Amino acid sequence: MKTAVLVDDEQRMTDLIELYLAPHGYRCIKKDSAREAVLFLKHSHADIVILDIMMPEMDGWEACERIRSFSAIPIIMLTARDAAEEMVRGLKSGADDYITKPFNEDVLLARIDAVTRRIPQYEVDGVSFKGLKLNESAYEAHYRSKAISLTPKEFSMLSLFLKSPDQVYSRDHLLSTIWDFRTNTEDRTIDSHIRNIREKLRCTGFPADVHLKTVWGVGYKWSSS
Repeated sequence: MKTAVLVDDEQRMTDLIELYLAPHGYRCIKKDSAREAVLFLKHSHADIVILDIMMPEMDGWEACERIRSFSAIPIIMLTARDAAEEMVRGLKSGADDYITKPFNEDVLLARIDAVTRRIPQYEVDGVSFKGLKLNESAYEAHYRSKAISLTPKEFSMLSLFLKSPDQVYSRDHLLSTIWDFRTNTEDRTIDSHIRNIREKLRCTGFPADVHLKTVWGVGYKWSSS
């Protein structure tokens, strides 16, 4: 069963969307707060997010940006606003699609199918190392069932290390591979990301210092021993 996170401060709207999605095999998690939805998604798997824009405390644009900082999950923004600049802002915030209220049930379902097809299904064996497991399609990391909240750059860097254990990567190589360019990006950016990865792995009990090694004067490597 697929999981949809429905985020709207109007319960009647999340109830209506659930009514549409449930017959098509979706388990719906309803949140009336964008902040609660972001927190839920940091630690739980879902297949699609339907996100309203106008909500108190945190609006949909900010929520979308926060979700995008740690997850590639498909996001559809659902709102009463239909101005072109509002749609552009939503898409630039990281949304995959944008639907205005009132909406047609069949159109909503078709849009959901379209955006979820773009995301490859997670392979069960995934990328793993001694209990550390990465779900690359959802940008999720776990160590022995404990979730690890990584930014997209941290996730990409860790994935690169795990796929090529014992290979030494220079800072220049990591910058060109992970960032694709060097403009306004310095070597200390790599060092900062490495520190963050180590700390987040340590917090779950994973022996980060044993495996994520500094090769002095060169760069970093993932030790398989």
